[in-house]
Amino acid sequence: MPLKNTGTEQHIKDTAKRLLFAEGKLHATTQEIADAAGVNRTALHYYFRSRDQLIAAIFQEAMQDLSQRLNECMTSDQSFKAKTENIIAVFLRHMIAFPYQETFLVTEINTLGKKLITNIESDPVKSYLKEAADEMDKGTIEKMNPVHFLMNLFSLLSYPLIMAPLYKKLFHVSGKDFKELIDERGKLIISLLFKKQ
Repeated sequence: MPLKNTGTEQHIKDTAKRLLFAEGKLHATTQEIADAAGVNRTALHYYFRSRDQLIAAIFQEAMQDLSQRLNECMTSDQSFKAKTENIIAVFLRHMIAFPYQETFLVTEINTLGKKLITNIESDPVKSYLKEAADEMDKGTIEKMNPVHFLMNLFSLLSYPLIMAPLYKKLFHVSGKDFKELIDERGKLIISLLFKKQ
């Protein structure tokens, strides 16, 4: 059996990510992915025996990539507010590039369950939550369970992106106008989460 070409394998994964996360073709078939990647379906199945296996591979890659970027923000040598601003910037930049990733991740987690969620580091999150608790003691943010602070942060970031098609229709805004609204959210989220000093 010939050795697998990791370049071709990565190209297939990158193509699938583009179709699913950037273009929103969440139900793309292996044939559609193979066509977009410029390989035949037999070649795709050589690297990934099934669509589920390909989906699991790109899910893991997407989760690890975003998790690594967020972990770097959470463990950086900056003030808590600066860390939070960086988390927002990284998350929004990533989600603007891949607007359908959140929807995809939620769908796959609910469809395929916990077996997809592996290799998520908890130490950076624990460290960030400890800092949140310290900030609450200083009075810079409202007192609450620190987990709520982080859930609030991610909810304020994720929900508008997951609901983007509905919001565009509801508010009669173009894709460009909606992107401007998303660009404004960073400062808005900080003003909602942090007390005015």
